[in-house]
Amino acid sequence: MIEKLIDLQKNSYSPYSHYAVSAIAVMKDGVEFNGVNVENASFGATICAERSAILSAITAGYTKGDFKELYVMVSSGKIGTPCFECRQVITELMNQDTPIHCLSKTGEEKIYTVKELCPYPFGEDDLV
Repeated sequence: MIEKLIDLQKNSYSPYSHYAVSAIAVMKDGVEFNGVNVENASFGATICAERSAILSAITAGYTKGDFKELYVMVSSGKIGTPCFECRQVITELMNQDTPIHCLSKTGEEKIYTVKELCPYPFGEDDLV
């Protein structure tokens, strides 16, 4: 998976931050969806790699609970974790025990469950 993530970072469009991020959402049936960050001069229009991969799966017809795991890698050489916008999408569409693999290019890995990354989620119960 490390090589796939490193190769995928080549597709990142990050001319402003020079911080390429790649993500691969793996579904329970083994299908993989790739995502990279795509920046924009209007920074609010930027999309993260994690959301790109997750939303591609939803677009393809997968639904909440179909996700087996998510892999994330940043270009800095460190282990990065999903931002809070991505965490909101992750908590909405993934089960609490879904593993999130955060990897560095050198093979270091930290694995978190959704519940560990998002201990106090905002969800549909908060809307009533």
